[in-house]
Amino acid sequence: MPNTLTRLGGPARVLPLQDGTADTKPAPFFVSRRQIHPKSVKGRYRNIKTWLGIALLALFVLLPWLRWDRGPGIADQAVLFDLGEQRFYLFGLELWPQHIYYMTGAMILAAVGLFLATSVAGRVWCGFTCPQTVWTDLYVWVEKLTEGDRGERIRLDRQPWTANKIARKAMKHAAWLFIALVTGASGIFYLADAPTLAGELLRFEAPELAVWSILFIAGSTYLMAGFMREQMCLHACPWPRIQVSMIDEESRVVTYQDWRGEGRAPLRKGQPVAERQAQGLGDCIDCGACVHVCPTGIDIRDGLQMDCIGCGLCADACNDVMTRIGRPVDLILFDTASAQAAKAAGVEPPKAGLIRPRTIVYTLMMVVVAGLMAIGMLLKPSADIAILRDRAPLFVQLSDGRVQNAYTVKISNMTRSERQYRLTVSGLDGARLATAGDPAEADTLTLTAPANAVATYRVYARSRQDTLSGASTPVTFDVRAEGGGHAKHDSVFLAP
Repeated sequence: MPNTLTRLGGPARVLPLQDGTADTKPAPFFVSRRQIHPKSVKGRYRNIKTWLGIALLALFVLLPWLRWDRGPGIADQAVLFDLGEQRFYLFGLELWPQHIYYMTGAMILAAVGLFLATSVAGRVWCGFTCPQTVWTDLYVWVEKLTEGDRGERIRLDRQPWTANKIARKAMKHAAWLFIALVTGASGIFYLADAPTLAGELLRFEAPELAVWSILFIAGSTYLMAGFMREQMCLHACPWPRIQVSMIDEESRVVTYQDWRGEGRAPLRKGQPVAERQAQGLGDCIDCGACVHVCPTGIDIRDGLQMDCIGCGLCADACNDVMTRIGRPVDLILFDTASAQAAKAAGVEPPKAGLIRPRTIVYTLMMVVVAGLMAIGMLLKPSADIAILRDRAPLFVQLSDGRVQNAYTVKISNMTRSERQYRLTVSGLDGARLATAGDPAEADTLTLTAPANAVATYRVYARSRQDTLSGASTPVTFDVRAEGGGHAKHDSVFLAP
């Protein structure tokens, strides 16, 4: 009897040989990739994957075309990462480079949300919403349209190259390349005005950088969704290794109920259920339907595995078989380890423990981070002030005996109108201020910043040496905007 292994490079299943001994020879660690042709299936989880995939693909492609009126002279694209202007527009929210901490908060929310989802329901992100899964599903659908379902695709691959085979393969790859180019263009449309860039692409007038960026994204999509597929999930993605620490006995994961399905044996035509039960056989008829539909090619009957992406397609396939042979469905289902242990023991399974320490911690983390981001957005200042003291020279001794220090003042006006700002300095008795190019001195300077722009000024602070406390005097610059709002910046004033 041939030996079968649970995983390549993993421990072997112990199977009897003809002499009655057990064969535990380990699998090789390096083998050629076997082509996986997942079979199409109908069912609850397949419907969820299909409609989620359609919604996510439509959102990705159509979102850059959604308009949002922000007034004259301002980009009207609802979601735009404007690298040239260094702005991030998200509907009514406008972020400058100084607001990078919002991006950090968004990434923390996404990571903790992924932890929470995994601790509750395993790799549901991987199985239903991961871009690799969504685009691979789309490519497999195209493959089915052009080459047929699993069995027909396998036969086509084994056939010699004929005109029919070349035509079907060509149609498939042409559709794949078209989808890849649409994906690449849609990705770049988030970085520039979509209608403008689309028109330039159609007229062959698009910037070279945009063209190469589109081709790079298109090439990556074509390779990963068309050829690498499950290899990205098994070898390139780090999440399968991390998820092990995220799930516990209360996580709902794809589960084969071995207490009900074993032992496996094919179902003879007309065989009564009572006869199978008398022979000690379970509900699993060893048809392999669960393996044929799996996108990563695993056998869920071998237990929970790192390679399982939690898509539930094996449950759909098994339910279809169970219905046709007249046995209860859900031989494969989403369930917890604690519930399975109770069912195997013949006792009432406990209720799903959604509220447990790790889910509470993850939820609280998300609430705290989201709350901080909301408060930050409500209190977001309308201007950002940066004041840097010149390092060369450290100071200048003027002809009248006073000491002068130079500072570079940058005011980022984040409003839609030109604003004026009053600059004063404290910590220097009798200090006078002046700007480069203007000899006039004053206690207070009025600086103007254009709308939605950064204004830069070179400011001189001058003070008598006898009023200074030493070689380094702490000072504070105060900037007040007309109409309200002010900012303070601490610095030093150097002297001999």
